[in-house]
Amino acid sequence: MIIIKSKREIDLMRDAAKVTGEILRDLETLIKPGMTTYDVNAYVEDKIAHYKMTPTFKGYGGFPAGACVSVNDEIVHGIPSKNRVLNEGDIVSVDTGATYRGYASDAARTYPVGEITADAQKLIDVTKESFFQGVKYAMEGFRLHDIGHAIQEYSESNGMAVIREYLGHGIGRDLHEDPQVPNYGKPHTGPHLKEGMVLAIEPMLAQGTYDTKVLSNEWTVVTADGKLSAHYENTVVITDGEPELLTL
Repeated sequence: MIIIKSKREIDLMRDAAKVTGEILRDLETLIKPGMTTYDVNAYVEDKIAHYKMTPTFKGYGGFPAGACVSVNDEIVHGIPSKNRVLNEGDIVSVDTGATYRGYASDAARTYPVGEITADAQKLIDVTKESFFQGVKYAMEGFRLHDIGHAIQEYSESNGMAVIREYLGHGIGRDLHEDPQVPNYGKPHTGPHLKEGMVLAIEPMLAQGTYDTKVLSNEWTVVTADGKLSAHYENTVVITDGEPELLTL
């Protein structure tokens, strides 16, 4: 069941999302070679605590941290570690959210670590732009899979593979609510978009295959061929006009 949010609920989500967006902007200048993924997560959790909010991810399904910090071929659900050092030329995806008075937010970005290759930068840029191609359709009058179709069409036309097994989702009191939001699909299909829906739209792209595998920690998802992956996400409100990107 897709839950339509009230103005009060969206206001609470907006407060939570503002903190999430601020954290992800901060990381643009903070992430540097020599940091560990533990350091990244510590910054995220400390900032959320500063605002007297709670980390949406920590403890969710048993996940041990406030952020998923995924490096290079890791698509999503990277577990922060003091032993995982970020090196010059890496790319790192940070997926996180703050929860305020019971309402969640969720967003992700992929960052360069120092100087990276042109191919790696293209992956990051295409992933980000694919989100903005998709969100053009996050309005009343369109249907859910119009979003995924636009993401897929843009991504594949730029030589990237769209990860199939991991999807966006509705969000509100729960991190994952109906509907699932795939980053691919047939246009003019799926539920009609209505004012008050809140969606976490999150393209995950890869340089090679879209096939994935899960590491032995039972959390971290990597590309099956070991090639790079990137992730870009915002919490988005469907309105009676242009969508509102709460975490931007």
